[in-house]
Amino acid sequence: MIFVDNVTKRYKTRAGNNTVLDNISLQINKGEKVGILGRNGSGKSTLIRLLGGVEKPDSGTITRSMSVSWPLAFSGAFQGSLTGLDNLRFICRIYGTGIVDKIPRVKEFSELGTYLHEPVKNYSSGMKARLAFALSMAIEFDCYLIDEVMAVGDRRFHDRCRYELHEKRKDRSMILVSHNPKEIRKHCTVFYVLNQSRLRRFDDADKAYNYYQTI
Repeated sequence: MIFVDNVTKRYKTRAGNNTVLDNISLQINKGEKVGILGRNGSGKSTLIRLLGGVEKPDSGTITRSMSVSWPLAFSGAFQGSLTGLDNLRFICRIYGTGIVDKIPRVKEFSELGTYLHEPVKNYSSGMKARLAFALSMAIEFDCYLIDEVMAVGDRRFHDRCRYELHEKRKDRSMILVSHNPKEIRKHCTVFYVLNQSRLRRFDDADKAYNYYQTI
């Protein structure tokens, strides 16, 4: 379970503090598929980073009793002077898992070829995202965090990503944030709309979408 209790997140701007998330609470149970709708700039990616531990809230708590992935396709934790494979080794050490069986899986899924032996600082943003997604699939988690920016590469690669997530790992919890109602409707069973820094829960996709259209 993931329990978000009265979490607030602010960022400093030239005009003062900007409250992105204001005293929000939600609970994600094991195996649950949660969709979060929101317009661009509403704070969806901020929420994903908080859930994954990439950032910390200014107030409130986030309690995790199951393993949670980093945001899929997030490459901010890579060390640029290390190669793709060296970053894989480093991440495997952090998560306490073996690397031998992970290398061929990452090579095959990322399709980066010889670039896996090159420093990550030389990668394009799409290559970094491919590597990050491949690493996410190589290390198993109870809950996957999916940002709409995960769509990298061509149509075939998108289809492979969706198969890995929504078919091979359909028993896992997932949190999908998007401004695309079709993706939310297709993959989720519990729905939230993020608007003006607050979350509103819906148990029906149509009701969530109808509210989303009004904001």
